[in-house]
Amino acid sequence: MSRHLKTGERIVRTEELHGGITADIRRLTIGTPDGGTRDLVLRTFVDMEHAEDWLNREAHALTSCAGTGVPAPELVAVDPTAAHCEYPSLLMTHLPGRTILVDEGLETRVPLLARQLLAIHALRPAERPRAYVTLTTADTVVTPEGADAAAWAAAIEVIRKPAPSYEGRVLHRDFQPGNVLFAVPPSGPAGTRITGVVDWAGACWGPADLDVAHCSTNLALLHGPAWGLRFAEAYEEAGGVLAATGDERLFWQVRDALAFSEEVQSVSQPWREAGRTELTTRAVEERLDAYVTLLMNALA
Repeated sequence: MSRHLKTGERIVRTEELHGGITADIRRLTIGTPDGGTRDLVLRTFVDMEHAEDWLNREAHALTSCAGTGVPAPELVAVDPTAAHCEYPSLLMTHLPGRTILVDEGLETRVPLLARQLLAIHALRPAERPRAYVTLTTADTVVTPEGADAAAWAAAIEVIRKPAPSYEGRVLHRDFQPGNVLFAVPPSGPAGTRITGVVDWAGACWGPADLDVAHCSTNLALLHGPAWGLRFAEAYEEAGGVLAATGDERLFWQVRDALAFSEEVQSVSQPWREAGRTELTTRAVEERLDAYVTLLMNALA
């Protein structure tokens, strides 16, 4: 770690950052020779089977974002095989701002999120990242207790079909409110300017629809099912292009929503830790059921 600091610098404080699911994240406050400080962020994977792949993806993504206007952290160093660190790790710059997960001001933030995602999809790196992977199958979906059985059965049948053809884009793959930082002004409302997009470990190549669907599902679970549909509209209003037909769009929206059925507990826990205590596992399951039902009614 010390060899990546400037001459005369030292770590004076560490702070664990909450909200992550797959990695331990710490803010490192670095003391500078002139008496000031600067912050770095250390991302560490402990007991993570695919740590090397994830860290290599993130390092490539951060490098690809440099100089593009996409507000990603700058890569300082990466040790994907733990050759120099105790665990596979990545060191990057710290970005200002904070995540905002409350309902208030959402109508302002959604268009900002949509425009930011569109900018990510416009990236054209010299080396294309590897293709996206989806692990959920029709046979691994977990239908919530008390869910609309007919809607879920129909949704499961949707993802049994082959994936539609698509024009590839750079995907963040976990673009959602928990990975977007907003400026916090001295006065006035927060959430009117994005200052950073973090957690690029899943960056890959695939259809824009998949990234849009993922943010849509997160918004539906955080703020209510209708916001999932609203985000897709905002993406198109910003100039984004989604799949040409309703059936193709439905495939990606449903695929992402059903993937959440397998990880409701792990997804909702960071939200509760961030103050959304009403989003119990059961409450999120109910919102997921309502969202899947809405998709099957509105987009089919």
